[in-house]
Amino acid sequence: MTATSPATRLVTAAAREVLRPLGLQQRGRSRTWIDDHGWWLGVVEFQPGRSDGSYLNVGVMWLWQDRDHLSFDAGGREPGFERFVNPAQCALDAQSLARRAAALVRENRARFVDLPSTTAFLTSQKPRPDHFWDGYHAGVAAGLSGRTTTARHHLDRVLAEDAFAPWMVRAQESARRLHALAEDPKAFRAWATATTTSCRRRLELPTGRTAATADYWS
Repeated sequence: MTATSPATRLVTAAAREVLRPLGLQQRGRSRTWIDDHGWWLGVVEFQPGRSDGSYLNVGVMWLWQDRDHLSFDAGGREPGFERFVNPAQCALDAQSLARRAAALVRENRARFVDLPSTTAFLTSQKPRPDHFWDGYHAGVAAGLSGRTTTARHHLDRVLAEDAFAPWMVRAQESARRLHALAEDPKAFRAWATATTTSCRRRLELPTGRTAATADYWS
């Protein structure tokens, strides 16, 4: 068994003190914490570096994509790296990282409080070069909100991309299906619920909240 580094122990202790009261759950024994909102996750990662210490990654993952790993679909790496110097300093730095993470978690909760606010945010963002999934997520959110024209506009961006990898081909196949479903909000939401349920299962998250009768999208 690999010994836990002093930095990891101190970062974990700080996260438990600061993030756990907010309702976040540690991902196993890792340096990753999740904030579960049913159809999206807040993700906090105290990422190790080459030297002992921690980066801070905070963002959001949309669960309407059938993945078996966590991702940062919004947000991501925060500036700086807290390098381990000695236990006392590391404990202070870990507390600072945890407090920064908590503030960002609160911001994401406020920004993505419901589907309308999430849709407004995703569909208002300017297209970013080399961010293939932005159009996909905006299209899904718009489709779930019953905004057919907007959904198809963003899904068209996905379909216009040059698919140079198998995962892009699969995403475009999904986008093409969603493009057709956009005229039928009930069918679109049924797809999203089924996909979210599958994603939660693959991530080993509780699935009771995503039963076939659940409606996250109201």
